[in-house]
Amino acid sequence: MPVILRYQGFKLFFYSNEGNPLEPAHIHVRSPDGEAKFWLVPDVQLARNDGFDARTLKNLATVVATNKELLERAWNDYFG
Repeated sequence: MPVILRYQGFKLFFYSNEGNPLEPAHIHVRSPDGEAKFWLVPDVQLARNDGFDARTLKNLATVVATNKELLERAWNDYFG
C-alpha cells in the first residue's frame, strides 16, 4: 500500500494489487472517519465513498485534482 501523499490526517494511496485486469489510474483516500476512491483519468471523479460528508469530499476532490500529476506519475511508476 504505497502512500503517495499525506494531507491533514488523510492518506492518499493505492493498493499494490489493484486487480486483474488492472483498473484505470485512481487513488484511495483514508482517514479514521472513512475512505473514498477517486478516478484520476480522464478527469478526477469520485468513484466511491464510505463515511465522508459532502464538504470533506469536495475538499478531497480539490486536493486530488491539485496533485493529479504527482498521483498519476506515482501510479505509472509503480504499475509501469
